[in-house]
Amino acid sequence: MRSFLRNIIFSLLLSSFCLAQSYVRSNEKPPAFPREFRGAWVACVYNIDWPSKPGLPAATQKAELRALIDRADQYKLNAIIFQVRPNADAVYRSNYEPFSHWVSGTMGKSPGYDPLEYCINEAHKKGIEVHAWFNPFRALPNASLPTSSNHITKTHRSLIRNFRNYKWMDPSSEFARKRALNVMLDVARRYDVDGIHIDDYFYPYPLVNKDGTPKQIFPDGKTPAQRRYYVDSFVKQMYTSIKQVKPYLRVGISPFGIWQPGYPRGIEANINAYDHLAADSRKWLVNGWCDYMSPQLYWRISPKKQSYTNLLTWWRDQSQRSAAKRPVWPGIATDRVMSKTDPGRPASEILNQVNLSRKIGSNWAGHCHWSMKSLMQNRAGVTTALQKGAYVAPALVPPMTWMQAQAPAPPTISASTKNNYINIKWNRAAGASKYAIQARYEAQWHSVEVTYGNGANIAGKPDAIAVYSVDRYGNTSAPAVMTLR
Repeated sequence: MRSFLRNIIFSLLLSSFCLAQSYVRSNEKPPAFPREFRGAWVACVYNIDWPSKPGLPAATQKAELRALIDRADQYKLNAIIFQVRPNADAVYRSNYEPFSHWVSGTMGKSPGYDPLEYCINEAHKKGIEVHAWFNPFRALPNASLPTSSNHITKTHRSLIRNFRNYKWMDPSSEFARKRALNVMLDVARRYDVDGIHIDDYFYPYPLVNKDGTPKQIFPDGKTPAQRRYYVDSFVKQMYTSIKQVKPYLRVGISPFGIWQPGYPRGIEANINAYDHLAADSRKWLVNGWCDYMSPQLYWRISPKKQSYTNLLTWWRDQSQRSAAKRPVWPGIATDRVMSKTDPGRPASEILNQVNLSRKIGSNWAGHCHWSMKSLMQNRAGVTTALQKGAYVAPALVPPMTWMQAQAPAPPTISASTKNNYINIKWNRAAGASKYAIQARYEAQWHSVEVTYGNGANIAGKPDAIAVYSVDRYGNTSAPAVMTLR
């Protein structure tokens, strides 16, 4: 009898304890959720990052892509820049161009699924943005590659130019510019991407003499100034047109890292964006014809003639002096760690560059790794070091403060305790596309997760939790907070 009564009393006390451990709404104000763009390029051309080789079965390709995205989530990246148009072809179901042979093995042949759609679905499960990356004018990176009958090199031969080993769509052609714009707008309309991204290939890179003069002239009969005019008009129209389709899409540009030699003072280069690639990228930045710029600053912090530090300082200074004030998130050459391209480059070089990307200038922090494969290879332990230091907590992509958008409503949340975690649920809040979660253990708040879903499991029994609604522009709501009673 005494044992029975003892069990009843114990059960009542346990029940009372559990009730005391329930979560109730609170007016506590947690610290702001961290903000930083952490991206990585995922290249399909030459199967640099994905898939591992052309023509793999759909299930294998999906498994490789899923593993890549899982790693990005594990590393606490928040964006992948996924190549969808390597060379006038498509890594998705295009209304204009044939499926890419880098994926299916044969140009024009379907891989049996839609890689871009699959990438978006898997990335959004992890709270990761997908920026669709296009090469605007490259028709073929190697003229000997076989093409399908509906590839532009066969359907519009008159606007294709041969240059070195490339086949190139002539940017002075109105049709070529319109085609590039149409394929971007097609993806913007039909896919749930978070951004549209173009790289440095406006005109192909020439071989140059010691004085910087090109050894080959692009065979279009145009002057360098005329070429810059065509590219300028394309970039401006691209930005305006994409914003008309979906204003929240982030338009990103990744130009060659040196605008012109001598900018900033002391910078030397045989190749530069302005003279050789017809890319007046400084103009695009100061005019606000992009939502972020990721100049390819692939050099080391020293020497000074091509210094990452000096170049990043200059690029961000150009932005800060302009009315547009767009963020500059440098491209960092993580693939050069212990590589033939830069023998002896240590992992510490990348760690220092990431750190500098947070300190130089006053605009939003961010950077982008070239490329995802090098992070997955953990070259010289660089990824492990990032996880233990710079990437110890997740971060939200910074907001587009220049876009007028009302902040989303806070979510209405509930929490229930489980054996060794708590389960948080919420209903979709007006204007929200994803959610950011924080947890407080005793006095210390931690940023825990970013998700596109409607719930999450949080380890342990935190003393408080906070959930923010985040809209497509990157704006956040006031936090919905619950604390242990």
